[in-house]
Parts: sequence; C-alpha cells; structure tokens
Amino acid sequence: MTSENTQKKVYTGIFRRKNLDKMLADVEGKGEKLKRVLGAFDLVVLGIGTIIGAGIFTLAGTAAAGSEGHVGAGPGLILSFVLSGTLCALTGLCYAEFASMIPIAGSSYTYTYSTLGEFVAWLLAWTLILGLGIGNITIVCGWSGYLFQLFQGYQGFLHLPDWLCHPPLWLAYDYYSASHMYESMGVQPDFPMIFGTIPFSINLPAIILIIVTTALLYIGIEESAHVATAMVLLKVAVIIFFIIFGAFYVQPENWTPFLPNGFPGVFMGAFLVFFAYVGFEIISTTAEETKNPSRDLPIGILGSLSICTVIYILVAAVLTGIVPWQNIDTHAPIAAAMNYINQNWVAGLISIGAVVGLFSVILVQLLGLSRILFAISRDGLLPKAFSKIHPKFKTPHVATVITGIITVVGTLFFDINKSAELANIGVLAAFAMVCTGVMVLRYIDPDRERPFRIPFFPTIPILGVLLNLILMIYTFVNPESPLIYTFIFYVVWTIIGLLIYWGYGSRNSVLKAELEAENKRLT
Repeated sequence: MTSENTQKKVYTGIFRRKNLDKMLADVEGKGEKLKRVLGAFDLVVLGIGTIIGAGIFTLAGTAAAGSEGHVGAGPGLILSFVLSGTLCALTGLCYAEFASMIPIAGSSYTYTYSTLGEFVAWLLAWTLILGLGIGNITIVCGWSGYLFQLFQGYQGFLHLPDWLCHPPLWLAYDYYSASHMYESMGVQPDFPMIFGTIPFSINLPAIILIIVTTALLYIGIEESAHVATAMVLLKVAVIIFFIIFGAFYVQPENWTPFLPNGFPGVFMGAFLVFFAYVGFEIISTTAEETKNPSRDLPIGILGSLSICTVIYILVAAVLTGIVPWQNIDTHAPIAAAMNYINQNWVAGLISIGAVVGLFSVILVQLLGLSRILFAISRDGLLPKAFSKIHPKFKTPHVATVITGIITVVGTLFFDINKSAELANIGVLAAFAMVCTGVMVLRYIDPDRERPFRIPFFPTIPILGVLLNLILMIYTFVNPESPLIYTFIFYVVWTIIGLLIYWGYGSRNSVLKAELEAENKRLT
C-alpha cells in the first residue's frame, strides 16, 4: 500500500459521518420511495395539529397550579410559555436551515449523522424514540381525560360503562403516578398490590384510539393529512372560542400575585409546557413526503411555531384570569375553567374539541416516530424490517405497527405527568444536539447551498444550545424533586441504547460497510 493510497483512506470509526451529496443522491436514486404529496399548507397544519395538544389542553393546568413535587407558575404561566416558545424558536431556526438543505426523512437524526457522526446520531435517535414514544403516552392520557369528563356529562341521559367515564384503573399504588389523579377528584382509591411496586394501568379508550390511529397511518400519509386538517381546524376553532368567550369572564385580581412561586415556578412551568411546542420537530420527519422540501419545510416549521406561540400566550392569560391559579384543574384545565364560571355548555364544547383535536396530535406524533425508525433502519442501525415500504400504500408499515405497539404498552405503565417529564428530557437533549450540528456543518461545509440561513449566526444556535441544556439541568438540581427518578430512567434508557448500538448497530451499519469497501478498493 502506497503512502498516497494511505492518505486517501476514509475514516471508519464510530464518529464516521455521512456524505451529504451521497445522502441526497441515494434518496433520489433507484428503489422504493415515499410518496411526495405534502405542501407548505399541509406542513403548517401538521405542525399546529401536533403542537396544540396535550401541552395546552392538560399540562397547562399542572404547570400553573403545580402538583406533587412541582411548584406552580400561577399567572406566571404566561412567562413560562414565552420562555419555552423563545427556546423553540431558536431551535426551530436551526431545524429550518437543516431541513432546507437536507430534505431527507429522519429529521434531527439525519442532520446529526452528517455533522457529529454516527455514534452521536444514534444517541440522538435513541433519545428521540424516548421523547416521541413517551410523548405519545402523554397525549393519549390527556385525550382520555377529556373523554372521561365529556362522557360523565351524559351519565344522566345514557347508561355508559365505567371504563368510558372514569380515570384508568391503576393496579398498583404509585404515589406520583396514580394518587394525584384520584385525589383531585375527591376519591380515596384502594390500590391492590397485584404487580408489587410497579404501577400498571388499564386505559381502554386510549388503547382503542392508538389502534385506530395506527391503522390510519398504515393506509397512507395523504389520507392521514386530510383527517388531521379537519381535526386541526376544529381544534383551533375551539381554542379561539375559549379565548374570546373567556375574555369576558377574566378577573384581573386573579393575576395577583403574578409570580406566586417566583421564577422557580416559571422555570418549572416552562419545563412542563415545553412539551406543548415540540410538534415542529415532527414536520422535518416528512421531508421525503414533501413536494418542495427546501421551500416548504422552513415555512411549515416557523409558521406553525409562530401561530401556536401567540395562541398559547392568550390561552394562559385567559385561563389564569378566570380561575385563581390554586384552583386550576390539572387534568382538563380549559374545560374545567368553563365549569368554574358555570358555563357547562361551553365546557362540553371544549371537551369535544379536545377529544377530536388531541386525536390529530396522536396521529402526527405516531407519524414522526415511525419515520425516525424508518430512517434508522435504512442506515442499518436497526433491523431492516423497520424500513420496509408497503407495496400498495407506500408507507413504512412495519415501523408504523411497531410504533403503535410501543405506545399501547407505554400506556400501561406511565401517566401523563411522568411521560411528559421523560419526553421533555429526550427532546431537550435532541434540540441541543441539532443546534450544535448546524454550527458544525457551517464550519465543515461552508459553501453548501442553504435555501434558508439562520440570521445572527452563530448567536442563535449558541443560545439554543445553552437554553436547552439550562432548562434540562435546572429541573434536576433539587435532589428531593421526584424528577430525579425521571432523570434516572433517562440514564437507564441511554445505557440500553448504547448496548443496542454496540451489539447490533455498529456491526450492521450501512455506512461502515461502504467506507470499509472504499478502503479496500483504495488498497
């Protein structure tokens, strides 16, 4: 082997990076492709569909009033939404630049693969699986909570089964997961210790919904987008109606004190409602199903994020203005606020909107997770079955079914608050990596065409990295907080991911095989 050839050898270690030009060529080359049917409007709708969901319909109550181990933000919830929205705007700009020049399925996983290398990309992907997978559980729990409240209103007219009108049955006592739900309803449950100390929940409505949503995504992305559009329009109409109608019942004295628990309450509230913003990340996972991704993806990301931030701030102002912050319901806060002012018919309307609207969130979240599994499998880091495309429907059907199964299993063990905490940790870590990756790519490939460029570079991505990490770390500085157990779960999840990578992914990596073949050719 000559010295000249030695210099030409390519790096094949675990930090090996994908060549962007080759990535784009492979996607546009021969082989099975996903169907390109989504435009800018579809992407904005998908973004709003997943952003406006459990975060505002349910978690806003916990963020404002607090719960066991969490101090409430009170009227300062408005600042919590501003803080989380600002953070997501910084990160969203980084996503927009990436998405405009790398319109490939996989979102931040794909971006990281081309900048920070395979090992970091796998860690991010594994984190996203946690964030999106557990996030689905948060949403279905919020959906079932509104369904329970809606059906309880019909108990006087119809005889409905208990499983449709009451919170899920927990078969083991877990203080932080089950008791707060029943205590808020004035119920003292007796939890049989069937499964020892492991909480096990039966939530039949949520399970049925996941099955229906998975079947819809199995059939096709275009059909799913049409359903999501109709649901989003209804959901946004209900939210706007709440803002306008509720504004007439606002009592300004309820905004005093504005920060009952100071800035710690605002930061904790920002951590919890951060989950309300993560939908824009899902948009970039549909890159290979978008007609003009370089133009439409940035519009979808920034457009949906901007619209939802304004809506969130208005909802927070009206909610905390109607109900004293200590009395805000932590499970169905918007509908309960209407009950508080004796406008039960409005509460029923909002519950209907929430039930329909949260369905669209679940639809988009499951879509995003299945596309990430599809991209990882195509790179050889997961079994090839995950990247199979249905011959008729042109959807990643295996990944879609597995995503549904994971979500069903998750509903058996997590409640809305626990799953939201875990989802937030995963997404915050992923966002920090994306902000880092966009800076790295500007350095290693400065001449690449960027249809959308981040303004005020590198200030915006640096701020994005710092704020993501600060918000993530801040919530764990108190060792007495129950969030410390969430952090431990995240560490365990990461260790499992490392074992999978070393045991399977690193050995079956498509990129590794290609680079090794290139080195053999050179020698």
